[in-house]
Amino acid sequence: MNTIFAARRVLTMNPARPAATHVAVRDGLVVGAGSLEELARWGPHTLDARFAAKVLMPGFVEGHSHLLEGTLWRFVYVGFHDRVDPDGRRWPGATSIEAVLERLSLAERELGDRDAPLLGWGFDPIHLPGAARCNRAQLDRVSSTRPIAIAHASLHILNVNSAALGLAQWLREGIDHPGIALGEDGLPTGELKGPEAMFPVGEKVGFDREIFAGDEQALRAFSRLCVRKGVTTATDLASPLPEAAIPMMIAVTGEEGFATRIVPLLRLLAEPVPQTVQRAAALRARSTERLRLGRVKIVADGSIQGFSARMRFPGYFNGAPNGLWYTAPEQIAQAYELALAAGVQVHTHTNGDEATELALECMRRALAKHPVPDHRFTLQHCQLADAAQFRRIAALGLCVNLFSNHLYYWGDAHRDITVGPERAERMNACRTALANGVPLAIHSDAPVTPLDPLFTAWCAVNRITSSGAPLGAHERIEVDEALRAITLGAAYTLRLDGEIGSIEAGKRADFAVLEQDPTEADPKHLKDVPVWGVVQGGRVFAASEL
Repeated sequence: MNTIFAARRVLTMNPARPAATHVAVRDGLVVGAGSLEELARWGPHTLDARFAAKVLMPGFVEGHSHLLEGTLWRFVYVGFHDRVDPDGRRWPGATSIEAVLERLSLAERELGDRDAPLLGWGFDPIHLPGAARCNRAQLDRVSSTRPIAIAHASLHILNVNSAALGLAQWLREGIDHPGIALGEDGLPTGELKGPEAMFPVGEKVGFDREIFAGDEQALRAFSRLCVRKGVTTATDLASPLPEAAIPMMIAVTGEEGFATRIVPLLRLLAEPVPQTVQRAAALRARSTERLRLGRVKIVADGSIQGFSARMRFPGYFNGAPNGLWYTAPEQIAQAYELALAAGVQVHTHTNGDEATELALECMRRALAKHPVPDHRFTLQHCQLADAAQFRRIAALGLCVNLFSNHLYYWGDAHRDITVGPERAERMNACRTALANGVPLAIHSDAPVTPLDPLFTAWCAVNRITSSGAPLGAHERIEVDEALRAITLGAAYTLRLDGEIGSIEAGKRADFAVLEQDPTEADPKHLKDVPVWGVVQGGRVFAASEL
């Protein structure tokens, strides 16, 4: 028997029928969207009027996020901006180094085990007075005996104290690595950039590869947050996917009360390229309806605000040295060739424009050897691509998932410190992408910024920094374009647009349930449209009941 949901309005993202008043569902799939009279002709049904005063949209698709958003709340939040956890509690930002240290000190006193490491996350020094950095001496004030590590908001930098450095036998002179800053005394300052520098210490204190894989608690917390923000499908875009975690993920996501489809991507990191591609291809066969496996993630460079992204001329505005290659260029080239040959989709993190340039050249060569149509390889972030690069992106058949949230959270810093006024105006160039016919998604990169697709859409529509300044008005997109980017656009980049992203016959019954119509809201208030909850696979989940 069908269930027909009544709504004030159904925004379908289906151009053949863009709006409706009802949607019929059976066995977790959409029978059709239209009027009650039309849908009743499909046969016996029950009418569900609980959404009669609400607006239904396709469930939001977060095309770049991480299960870490569900894990990190076990640790101490030391970010600059206020943040809401998966249970709806608001945590105030720490707006100075002293506030960060005070929050860590309070948590340190509450730790029962004297030897347990103290972990923090969300640290964002570029916003602090004088763009203050953090060093081991400051963290030693919190504890000189307990290992302490705080991850930057970008997750590309780790600050640690002397005890943590000692665990990795790094509290010594003679260390020579571009990701390990040294002080005047010749010893590491405690700031570690990039995986080669971060992981040897991180593995000793709990910021290790296993934490990136997530666990049952992280999965459930992450799903609660998704429900609060209208998300029905979300990525875990850089996971080690250890074998032991796969049965757990299949079991948890398969529970009747689990509300989110999870799409994890296997990160190219420790294994050789051929093994990574082969493993991703094998994992694809183990996918379930709510756990989609079989894709690869490559991280080419680092973070712009962390000065570890790879930049073309003229480099960083403040004169900082160029960033780091997180994956060797020859490995990226090899991965593209092998993945195209194996039919494995690859998503590549490219923050700086030099990293984007490398990805384009590697893709050009790989396609010359393996001319695969509709490969949908996707550049993630791709923040500094210029118009010429977007034209090449289109010609190579690539998609982009742009980091529009960056405009709000770091736009002022990009204009004044990292890339300068001219390049900051073109960052995350959604309008240029669409003008060149590039398939477009936009994202939060949670936990780097909060998972909230309507806020992400607001950023792309308004392009306003946290200080209220406009940044690149010529790259603004319209509300309907932004809504498509967080639904059908993101689904396309994951090769799931045949199942999700719009409300039409035969697709998954995944809906975001909103209290207002986002197409009727003032674009300046798009981020303020309240979310009631979701329907995922025909199952109803209210945010208020989490």
